[in-house]
Amino acid sequence: MAKISACIISFNEELKIAECLHSLSRVADEIIVLDSNSTDRTREIASRYTDHLYTHDFLGHVEQKNLAVSKASHGWILALDCDERLSPELQQAILHVKDHLDDFDAYRLSRRTFYVYRWLNHVWYPDKKIRLFKKTQARWGGVNPHDKVIVDSERVHDLRGDLLHFSFDTISDHLQTVDRFTEIGAQEMIKKGKKVGLLTPFLHANWAFLRLYVIKLGFLDGFAGFVASLISCLHVFVKYSKVIAYYKQKAGDPTG
Repeated sequence: MAKISACIISFNEELKIAECLHSLSRVADEIIVLDSNSTDRTREIASRYTDHLYTHDFLGHVEQKNLAVSKASHGWILALDCDERLSPELQQAILHVKDHLDDFDAYRLSRRTFYVYRWLNHVWYPDKKIRLFKKTQARWGGVNPHDKVIVDSERVHDLRGDLLHFSFDTISDHLQTVDRFTEIGAQEMIKKGKKVGLLTPFLHANWAFLRLYVIKLGFLDGFAGFVASLISCLHVFVKYSKVIAYYKQKAGDPTG
C-alpha cells in the first residue's frame, strides 16, 4: 500500500486548522505543517495532530507549498489549505484507491465552497483541483496567489466525494481577501511586465460575472450566489486597475 504525506501551510488559522487536520488523520500516513510565524494558537493546535511541524517565513503561495512538499518523506502528497477538509465520502474514496495509487500520477477532487451562510452548488462548483499527486511527477506552480498543481503527464483521475471549502465567514472576509490577493496578483503581473489597457478591467470583470452568475448558473445559489459572483467580478476589476494605477504613477501621468 502506498503511503501518503499530507502537506499543509498555515498562518493564524486557529479557528479552522483542527477540522482540516482531523479529516486528514484517517487517510494520511504523516502530516506536514509548515507555518509562517503564526501569532495565534495555530502551532499549538497543529502539534496535537503531528510532530512534523515546521516554521518558515512566507515565501509566496507557490514557493511555500513546494517547500512543505520537500519535507515529506512519502512518495504521495495530499495537499490541503487550512480552510479545507475531506468529506467522509472523499476520505473513503482515497482509502479505496490507496492500494493502487500508482495507476495514475495524480487525482483530481471536486471542491464545494461554504460561503457565509450556505453551500454554493453552482458559482464555484465543481471547482476541480488536483490535490493528491505523486511527488516525482508533479509540483506546485501557477501565478501567486492562484497556485495550482502541475502534473508532468495526463494520467489524472477524478475521485468521488467533495473537498469541503470553508472560505469566507463574512462578506467582509471576502472583501479583505480581494484587497490582499489583488495586490499580490497585480505585483506578479507588474513583475512580468504585463501591459494592461484601460478597457481591460471592465472586459475581464464583466466576463467574470457573466461566467459565474449566468453560465455556471450562480443565480440558483440565491443571494449568496449573486454576492459571490459580484465580488469575484470586483476582484478581477481591482487587480487590473491596480496594474494600470502602478504604471500611471510610475510615469507621473496627471491626466488620468
